[in-house]
Amino acid sequence: MNPTERNDTGARGRRAPPRGLSALPGEFARQRSGLAAIEFALLAPLMLLLYLGSFEVSQAIAIKRQVVLTASTVANIVTQYATISAGTDLPDIFNASTTVLTPYSSANAAVTVSLIGIDANGNATVTWSRSLHGIARVPGQPVALPASLDVPNTSLVLGETAYAYTPLMDFLHMGALDLTSSVYMLPRSSSGTIQLLP
Repeated sequence: MNPTERNDTGARGRRAPPRGLSALPGEFARQRSGLAAIEFALLAPLMLLLYLGSFEVSQAIAIKRQVVLTASTVANIVTQYATISAGTDLPDIFNASTTVLTPYSSANAAVTVSLIGIDANGNATVTWSRSLHGIARVPGQPVALPASLDVPNTSLVLGETAYAYTPLMDFLHMGALDLTSSVYMLPRSSSGTIQLLP
């Protein structure tokens, strides 16, 4: 063999790696110009989904808070009456209570107020009920009360609100959510009940 020719094997008989392959790690480390663009392309859809999803969830939480407040507002106002008119007083109370939902549309809300009577045996039934954008409870319908509120020969005002929340874009595929709240309050009249007038 010509001594000027190179031997492809090393001093110990191992083949030396081609120059191109040995240079790849260092070359890759230096060529980062497109790496940020690739990372952004991979992460952008996920970040957008998280952002829009968190917006939808925060909207649902905000509406739920207003739903709870609306139910307590309508019940609180009604408890202040000894007699209440179904034709004049209750429509005004319903309209006032739905303003609590502002800036959310009250058209998606059903607000119901009912008087629950408890007899001497502790049986609770609906005395009267009225609703805005919903279905009122049927008089005489049994009502399951918490044990602490089931006091014989008393009455309770039940305020209820239901809100149909549909996400604007539904990125999380939650679908329509039924947000509800109900609250019981004692009438404040000396008679302990509220008479419904026409």
